[in-house]
Amino acid sequence: MSVTVVVPSVLAPASGGRTQFELPDASARSVREALDAVGRDYPVLGRRIRDERGELRRHVNIYVDGEDVRRAGGLATPVAAGQEVLVIQSIAGG
Repeated sequence: MSVTVVVPSVLAPASGGRTQFELPDASARSVREALDAVGRDYPVLGRRIRDERGELRRHVNIYVDGEDVRRAGGLATPVAAGQEVLVIQSIAGG
């Protein structure tokens, strides 16, 4: 089984048009490792999600199977095979 990382379509230009990534569970035991794996192939996407210190950007929320990682273990939140890591980028406007 694998871990699925899903990004919103607004971030697709930074990932070659992709919005879903299947990662071998061995390469993604935590949210940090999942984002590292995606960021290796798509560094622009990685920079849109995390800042220069590697922390989540203020306007980005991440959920593992529906649970906000900021309320769980942050980037250290464990990820198991079969789980989904959902990236949501807040969009402001008016």
